[in-house]
Amino acid sequence: MVAGIATLKLNLSAFSSSMSSFTASSSSSSFPSFLPMRTPSSSKPRCFRIYALTSNDIKVGTNLEVDGAPWRVIEFLHVKPGKGAAFVRTKLKNYITGNTVEKTFRAGSSIDQADVYKETKQFTYKDGAQFVFMDLSTYEEFRLGEKEIGDRTKWLKEGMDCNLLLWNGKVIDVDLPITVKLTVVDVDPGLKGDTAQGGTKPATLDTGAVVNVPLFVNVGDEILVDSRTGQYMSRA
Repeated sequence: MVAGIATLKLNLSAFSSSMSSFTASSSSSSFPSFLPMRTPSSSKPRCFRIYALTSNDIKVGTNLEVDGAPWRVIEFLHVKPGKGAAFVRTKLKNYITGNTVEKTFRAGSSIDQADVYKETKQFTYKDGAQFVFMDLSTYEEFRLGEKEIGDRTKWLKEGMDCNLLLWNGKVIDVDLPITVKLTVVDVDPGLKGDTAQGGTKPATLDTGAVVNVPLFVNVGDEILVDSRTGQYMSRA
């Protein structure tokens, strides 16, 4: 009986010593991690926010959100009448519909600024009646219809970098480069004249546009055109 008790005490002592050794070892070393540590991505999705302005901040080019739609200020006038409160008379253009309206704001009143921003995308191809633009870093596609592009289609060429205007993540307009390089595909070769006197002739470009060019321009020539006015600038 005494021998059994002695053996039990010895075993308990050895177990206690083993646990002490394990505890000391554990406190001086780190346990392996069974779940991977993930660093949050530095790229964050764009947050759509509405910034508050006052009517005193209005100027040409200011983007306003009125009645749930984005508008651009194209004219404004601060008015201080002899009697009554001051106000700001504006002319606004709707980014989506293209309509223009006149609207008056009381001086100092709060107005929401539309979160309209630009991103450069490349025009890649036309899919039926839609024009497809691509973000070359993410390969995300953005599509615009012929109605949104309007008569700017005659200057739009595959591979051209354009600025897309976005509002709340939706494409609402596109800005083409001011200067575009296009190729003459058809011109009357028989039309002669004194080039020193600045004569011109109509030329058809590879986008289908027709512009007046100097008499010395021939088929195959690359020319620079102002996309805002459609006027010939020079040979490329």
